[in-house]
Amino acid sequence: MSTATTLERPQAVETPQRRRKPAPVRTHAPLTPWLLMAPALLAAIVFVLFPFLNTIVLSFTDARPLLGGSFNGLQNYRDLLADPMFWIALRNCLIYVVGAVPPLVILPLLLAMLVRKAVPGIGAIRTAIYTPVIASVVVTGLIWTWLLDSRGLVNSMAGWLGIISSPIPFLTDEYLLLISSMIVTVWQGIAYYMVVYLAVLANVPQSLHEAAMMDGAGPVRRFLTVTLPAMRSTMLLIGIIASLAAFRIFSEIFVLSGGTGGPGGRSSSLVMLIRESGTGLSGRLGYSSAVSIVLFLLTLILMIVNLRMTYRKES
Repeated sequence: MSTATTLERPQAVETPQRRRKPAPVRTHAPLTPWLLMAPALLAAIVFVLFPFLNTIVLSFTDARPLLGGSFNGLQNYRDLLADPMFWIALRNCLIYVVGAVPPLVILPLLLAMLVRKAVPGIGAIRTAIYTPVIASVVVTGLIWTWLLDSRGLVNSMAGWLGIISSPIPFLTDEYLLLISSMIVTVWQGIAYYMVVYLAVLANVPQSLHEAAMMDGAGPVRRFLTVTLPAMRSTMLLIGIIASLAAFRIFSEIFVLSGGTGGPGGRSSSLVMLIRESGTGLSGRLGYSSAVSIVLFLLTLILMIVNLRMTYRKES
């Protein structure tokens, strides 16, 4: 007899799985964020901080473009307060703020209410309205110069219709030049702020309008009781931005006046005064720097007042 032998397979011994240790979290070196910020910081220091500090230093000197300057204390600021052109430029800036800011706050809201509904062709209408925003200020100024010149389209049409007997001095009168510049500013900026209002109007709950309609409110009452309260903070923000831009106005007046600032420079702004007094071989860098510092302080005060009004109304 032969005996059969069976070979048993050895059972595999289960070994406990080793848990992998979590990979250590790599922490950046302390200087890594600063290295990433270095290009932007360097550009800010070179093109913003250094010119600002240099302007402050120059405002206390009698520096000229090709000559060195010596410290003269507060003499530039005394000359500034005694200069009638400074007060004329300051007056023009205040007139510009009063005349241009309210239309830039109110008219874009009304325009946004008109174009917010989705109707056929509304996209083309919005594009046409927004076109002046993307146009160059110089090109816009030249177009309006051609329109408002003594032999331009406006005077020619008014004379042909018998409305006027002599051309209206839009570009040669002290105050008409300011008004013409305000019209250009409003015409070019109204569409920009319209887009801001459209974005905010899209977030106003429709249920508020429906509730007002159930109470019998008409379109005007819904606008006053629903839309305006929702737009209050946006209107204040646009007022602040438009005020700061109007206080630093330059391009519109410069282009419409042909760089002269109106008759005798009496339509100049503070920025134009800075340019006129600080450029050329005989430019007074110290005096123009002093005007720049005063303009900075005035805009800072204006911004603080507007912000305080904003917080007070919100609270």
